[in-house]
Amino acid sequence: MNILIKSAHIIDSNSSHHGKTMDVLIENGIITSIKSKINAEKNLKVIEMEGLHLSAGWMDMQANFCDPGMEHKEDLQSGIRAAAAGGYTGVALVSSTNPTIHSKSEVQYIVNNTLGSIVDVYPIGTLSHKQEGHDLAEMYDMHLAGAVAFSDDKKAVANAGLLMRALLYAQNFGGIILTHCDEKAISQDGKMNEGEVSTRLGLKGIPALAEEVMINRNIFLAEYTNASIHISNVSTKKSVDIIRQAKAKGMKVTASANVYSLALDDSLLVEFDSNYKLNPPLRTKTDVEAIRKGIADGTIDCITTDHRPQDIESKNIEFDNASNGMIALETSFGLMNTHKGKIKLEELIAAITIAPRGILNLKQVKVEEGEKANLTMFNPSIEWVMETKYIASKSSNTPFLGTKFTGKVVGIINNKQVVQNKN
Repeated sequence: MNILIKSAHIIDSNSSHHGKTMDVLIENGIITSIKSKINAEKNLKVIEMEGLHLSAGWMDMQANFCDPGMEHKEDLQSGIRAAAAGGYTGVALVSSTNPTIHSKSEVQYIVNNTLGSIVDVYPIGTLSHKQEGHDLAEMYDMHLAGAVAFSDDKKAVANAGLLMRALLYAQNFGGIILTHCDEKAISQDGKMNEGEVSTRLGLKGIPALAEEVMINRNIFLAEYTNASIHISNVSTKKSVDIIRQAKAKGMKVTASANVYSLALDDSLLVEFDSNYKLNPPLRTKTDVEAIRKGIADGTIDCITTDHRPQDIESKNIEFDNASNGMIALETSFGLMNTHKGKIKLEELIAAITIAPRGILNLKQVKVEEGEKANLTMFNPSIEWVMETKYIASKSSNTPFLGTKFTGKVVGIINNKQVVQNKN
């Protein structure tokens, strides 16, 4: 299919057309022409609308498609539809499936069952065998099979020696280590952020210290091994400060924050809505502002959706017993754009295009003639209300039904395919 995108404002700092409003012609999956005006010919699909913006395809480096093993919550195909609806042309899948992604067989299962999809799907293998935290997983075999990184997802690596060995071993083949930081001896069985709100609600709190202590430890280990390390799920002000200081020292540290951590705070939990029960938990307004500042100044490299589908039985129960997580792919851009504060639009887009691909050593995509058409179309100023019809996921654990957002995804183009969203 040949496509002509008319009068699109290009947001892509890797492109020579960044900041310009141009027509973009795509033929046989390749961007063949970018000009101020291109005449539409026969057999061209024309995409044109007021306020249209165009960027390189968005990339999420942390989502759970629950497949294999929990397909009643999500599967690979429904996850792809959710990603496409949210504007993402690439998604890296966490290893928390059943079985976990701990060998080349599971990696190959994901690669083979998503090949040729409009969304590029990248498996993340476990760091430890079956996420048990005792022995290293078959990292090199998984790397050869297509795993782009290694992580035990939300199970923080308690054993410092194991993480040190993983950092050393991964350097032999360019493996990427992603770490979730939560010192369980401190956080224990907390239900929400420890603070004024948790005290008022009578819920056991998760101290910010639990995250900060382990970030410090992991950075020390990376320094000792002279290794690169990625800190996922950053959620507190002090965490941002620690990472900023490490980067100032020239250490090979990158970091990501979940979209909800830059938009929502723990005051939302006063009604005990289990859809706001998350890991890491919603923190304070001060923490939220620190995350935004960290994204704006580059301390936080990228923004992840942390898409976590849950069935009704896991969420529609007492808050204490409810599972963590919300579906987030479909609402990610609306949420971050509405609550971006002083973060510039081009900084948001870089945090979901350039940075995640750079961290995972994936080929960068850009809006340039001769490049493969891997593109996201969006309107950052349109207002819309989240409704059930916009949910492409199998699950519906979102607190945002009825919420008004500013900024909407128009569609994506990738692998010679196009998806346009409903109005």
